[in-house]
Amino acid sequence: MDVNEKYFSNITARERAIFEGGISMGALFHQFVGTPVNKDTKEGLERTIEESFKLQPAIEDVEVKINLNDNSEFDYISLSGDMLDVRIHTLIDNVKAVIRIEYIEELNYPLMYVEKI
Repeated sequence: MDVNEKYFSNITARERAIFEGGISMGALFHQFVGTPVNKDTKEGLERTIEESFKLQPAIEDVEVKINLNDNSEFDYISLSGDMLDVRIHTLIDNVKAVIRIEYIEELNYPLMYVEKI
């Protein structure tokens, strides 16, 4: 079966690149928010997220940075959306898209958006 023909022939490569990045970003956010993290595990968690999401077919690259704010009396904190700075690079045909989440101070919100096509 030709999956592209059967399920994606109704959208452009540009739309599909955005779709694939958006779906992945939503999954990443909801899968990892709440994960225990500290300064010793931060880099390992960043690499784990990157490597696991690179396994998906349309994902060309993933860049994850976790911004820790060590304001806890315990040895760890729970990962929250405002700590994430992530770029997901997708490639469909010759179309590349970069989907991003970052904390926007003016909005007081971790915003997901299309950074580049």
